[in-house]
Amino acid sequence: MAHRDFRAFLELLESKGELRRIAAPASPYLEITEIADRVMKAGGPALLFENVVGPPHRYGSPDPTSAEMGRPSIHPAAAPQGAVRYEHPVAINTMGSRRRMSLALGVEDFEEHASRIEALLKPEIPKGPVAALKKLIEVGRELKGAPPKETGQAPCQEIVLQGDEVDLGRLPVLTCWPEDGGPYITLPMVFTHDPETGKRNVGMYRVQVRGPRECGMHWQMHKTGQRHMEAAGERGRPIEACVALGGDPALAFSAIAPLPPGIDEMLFAGFLRRERVRMVRAKTVDVMVPADAEIVLEGTVDPFERALEGPFGDHTGYYSLAEDFPVFRLTALTMRRNAVYPATIVGVPPMEDGWMGKAVERIFLPLIRLSVPEIVDMHLPVQACFHNMAFVSIRKKFPGHAYKVMSAIWGLGGLAFTKFVFVFDADCDVQNLDEVLFRIGANCDPGRDALFSRGPVDQLDHAAVAEGFGGKIGFDCTHKLPGENGFSRPYPKLIRMSDDVRRRVDELWPTLGL
Repeated sequence: MAHRDFRAFLELLESKGELRRIAAPASPYLEITEIADRVMKAGGPALLFENVVGPPHRYGSPDPTSAEMGRPSIHPAAAPQGAVRYEHPVAINTMGSRRRMSLALGVEDFEEHASRIEALLKPEIPKGPVAALKKLIEVGRELKGAPPKETGQAPCQEIVLQGDEVDLGRLPVLTCWPEDGGPYITLPMVFTHDPETGKRNVGMYRVQVRGPRECGMHWQMHKTGQRHMEAAGERGRPIEACVALGGDPALAFSAIAPLPPGIDEMLFAGFLRRERVRMVRAKTVDVMVPADAEIVLEGTVDPFERALEGPFGDHTGYYSLAEDFPVFRLTALTMRRNAVYPATIVGVPPMEDGWMGKAVERIFLPLIRLSVPEIVDMHLPVQACFHNMAFVSIRKKFPGHAYKVMSAIWGLGGLAFTKFVFVFDADCDVQNLDEVLFRIGANCDPGRDALFSRGPVDQLDHAAVAEGFGGKIGFDCTHKLPGENGFSRPYPKLIRMSDDVRRRVDELWPTLGL
C-alpha cells in the first residue's frame, strides 16, 4: 500500500499505536536528540514533537586557534540566548522498529519485497507459451506502477520563498550532539542529474545548515552526487540540486538503497509502492522533486567551492572530523502549509537507522545472490554499523570456496566497504549471534583461515590507514574439506540428535510437564 504522503504515514502509525505525540516543549538543540536516543534504544515508538521551542540556530563560526594555523575551522555550536517557537512539528524514529519499517514500505513485513524481487529475477525459462504469458503478465503487474510521473501542481509548492525570503532558521533543524559543528538536516533526499546523461540520482547525504541560505553538502568521495558535481565542474558550471524532506517514506528508503548502476531511485520507489511517484519541476532549478514532499530546498553547488563541514556525531558512534566539503547555496525554499519536519539521529548503535539497514540487507539479498548464488544468508550486524562486518553462510562445494565468496563480497557495490567477512556453512544461522560465535570458535584457525586484503572503506572510517582506504580481513569458518589449505586430518562431525528421536520427543513433549 502506497502512502499518499508523510502525513498519511504518521496517521497510520498513530492508528496502530506506533506514534506518540509530545506536547511538552522540547528544543531542537540537543534535547530532541536525547529524548529520541533514549526511546530508540528502548525500542519505543515514533515521536511527533508538536511544541518545538528552543534557541535560534547558531551557525558555525571561525575557530581562531585553527585560523592562526592558516586553516579555518568551526566551533561546536553552543546554544545562543533567547528562544524561538518553531512553526513546524518534528517527527522522528518513524522507521525505528521492524514493524514501523515494514509499514513505511507498505507491507506487513519488509521481507515481502525481497520475495517480489526474487520472483522477478528467477532465471527459469517458461515451459510453453501459456507459462510465458503468465510470467509476462506477472512482471508487467509488478512494474506497471514503477515509472515516476510528472504533475503541474504540487503540495510541496503551496508556499514558495525565493531570494532574501529564504531563511533556513525557520526550520527546526536539529543540532544533534554537543560537539556538532551546527544544525544538520539528517533525513534528506538529495536530487541531482548527471550532466552527461541527464540520469537522476537520489542520495541521502547529511546537510549542515551554515546560514540562512547556505549549507554544507556532505558528498563523500565514493558517492554518485560527487560524480555528478565533478562532471559539472569539467564543463565549468555549477550543478543544480534539490533537497527534499518527507513524502512517502518509501522514497527516503530508496535514497539509501544500494541499487545497481542506472536504476532510478524514484523508479524503485514506485516499485516498492506499487504506485508511481508524482514529481514536479522545482521553481528555480531544472530538477524534478517529489510533489508530495513536506519541504524542498532548491539551489546550486559550485564544484570549485569548499568550506569546512563538521564535526558531526555520526553513525559510527564517533564524531566525524571537520573537513572541506562542497557548499550548497539556496535559491528557493518551498513547502506545504503546516509542513511537518522529518528527522532522524545517528550515533552509538542501535538507532533508527538500524532498521533501515536491516531492511536493505533483507530486500537486496536476492540481488546479491544473483552475483554470488552460493550465498544462503547474510547478516550485517547493526552493532558493527552494517558496512564494517558481514556474517555469510554458503553452500560450500570446493576447497577455497569461502575465499571466493569473500573476494566477491569485496567487489559488490556498498559491500566493498566491508572490513570483516566471516563465512560459514549453509546450516549455520548467521542471524543468531550465539551460533555465529560457536562456529567461529570451533572451525576457524586464525593462522590458517584468514585472508587479508586492502581496498576502499567508508570515508568516515577513522580507523582506516588512510581516508577512504584501508585493510580488510576474511575468516573461513566452514568445515574444511580434505587437503584444503593444508588441512590433512579428518574433520569431525557436528553433534546432532537423530531425526526419529527428535520426532518422538516432539510427540512426548506435551506430556512431560516441562
